[in-house]
Amino acid sequence: MPRHTLAAVSTWITTAACQHGDDLIAHLMQRLDLSRRRTRRLLDQLTNAGWLEAEGSRRRPRYRPGPMRQVVRHYALAGLAEDRPWAQDFAPCLELRPNVARLAQHAFTELLNNAIDHSGGAGVTVSVRQTGLHLQMLVSDDGCGIFQRIEQAWQIDDPRLAMLELGKGKLTSQPTRHLGQGLFYVARAADVFDLHANHQGFQRRPGFSGWADVRPLERQGTSIYLAIALDTSRTLDEVLRSHADDGYGFDHTEVSLRLLTGTNTWLESRAQARRVTARLSAFRRAHLDFSGIDEIGPAFADELFRVYARAHPQVQLVAEAATPRVAAMITAVQ
Repeated sequence: MPRHTLAAVSTWITTAACQHGDDLIAHLMQRLDLSRRRTRRLLDQLTNAGWLEAEGSRRRPRYRPGPMRQVVRHYALAGLAEDRPWAQDFAPCLELRPNVARLAQHAFTELLNNAIDHSGGAGVTVSVRQTGLHLQMLVSDDGCGIFQRIEQAWQIDDPRLAMLELGKGKLTSQPTRHLGQGLFYVARAADVFDLHANHQGFQRRPGFSGWADVRPLERQGTSIYLAIALDTSRTLDEVLRSHADDGYGFDHTEVSLRLLTGTNTWLESRAQARRVTARLSAFRRAHLDFSGIDEIGPAFADELFRVYARAHPQVQLVAEAATPRVAAMITAVQ
């Protein structure tokens, strides 16, 4: 692909406009080896597409980023500090409301730190795009993949069961250095959150309960995509308090039960129930999302709502989105 196509230039034109707004024509002529006439034509196309805004006269134009913005950078992970790329390379090129900028910075630094501390890879590529409606972020490392890492640390060899545990929160392969709540809150800071690794893809988005399967990105390592609506009223403080009984404690969690079913729409065994209850003693309350579950068997219900509930009275189990049959079976065993 020629390096002066709109698709190619859009990955770096925002940064160029921030750094060379007063002499962007000369900068592009040198960078792309184009004539002044072809450079002006390219700049007109970028302006018409919303990537640039032109000020001043036609003879002496000044350019600044338009409503469409994008920054793409690749970093070596060795010695990388996750706060500097945001402050130096990304934030100066974006135009965000304060609450959105805070959400974006939190997500950016958490995801980049995960790549640094957990991926075992050599490099990470970060792409941030601002459209008229959303801020979109993609962080892709070249490491072993998050589900392989979970298998190594927790002996969970099924990616769906690994996602079940990851979705609960408080899961980390480095408990002395991490709380295991970074991805949990980043997923809730976003309007769309996709996680791709080891030939698996999962998505969480408002209006859809729990985690759903999506077509995975076939690439090395872990790739996380998220989108935040530019007009959201959500704040980072609200997100960090959203699962606390008081203050910022991580007191209650959510369990997406559909991750246990595969292609089925029911849950049957005590073994499945024990997978649900794994690590729930770390929380005061667990919201059990039955979306997509049509029925549950008596063994599953008994193990979860009688056996576990009696053994762990300090953990409140809250059934959500239960069908009448599911609710009746829960009542029967209680």
